[in-house]
Amino acid sequence: LGLSGPPGAGKSTFIECLGKMLTERKHKVSVLAVDPSSSTSGGSLLGDKTRMTELSRDMNAYIRPSPTNGTLGGVTRTTNEAILLCEGGGYDVVLVETVGVGQSEFAVADMVDMFILLLPPAGGDELQGIKRGIIEMADLVAINKADGDLAVPARRIQAEYISAMKLLRKRSKIWRPKV
Repeated sequence: LGLSGPPGAGKSTFIECLGKMLTERKHKVSVLAVDPSSSTSGGSLLGDKTRMTELSRDMNAYIRPSPTNGTLGGVTRTTNEAILLCEGGGYDVVLVETVGVGQSEFAVADMVDMFILLLPPAGGDELQGIKRGIIEMADLVAINKADGDLAVPARRIQAEYISAMKLLRKRSKIWRPKV
């Protein structure tokens, strides 16, 4: 599964919860988390592993943060090879967290079985901010943090995306993207 979304959408929290659920069901889970690299120093924080503390202690999970090193598309130059290595190593579920969202941050869509776009319910003009490119590639749009005071905005954003996705050309004859 490939996951992308804007900063603050809850990608790491979502991945940790999903990963824990999967390991409890006896799956072996690998997380390949891509972090942006500094254009000045070339360094990267690689903080995803520290934000997934429970999953990082799980013996049936593996978390590998990697810097982009200037690679565009939201993944690293070797993400596809890392997916194959994880599968070869016995991990039956591989989750790839991209560097973030943008109009062209969807290279992972061609590397995975399902591409999930994770969105917060109250981030402003969602349809204007996300744009067409990444929406066209999403197999699933998940509105995250959709509880409490954000339940109503989440339903509104869901309705907007359902309407918007009806206007897009279908990528598959058998799968209709869901929101």
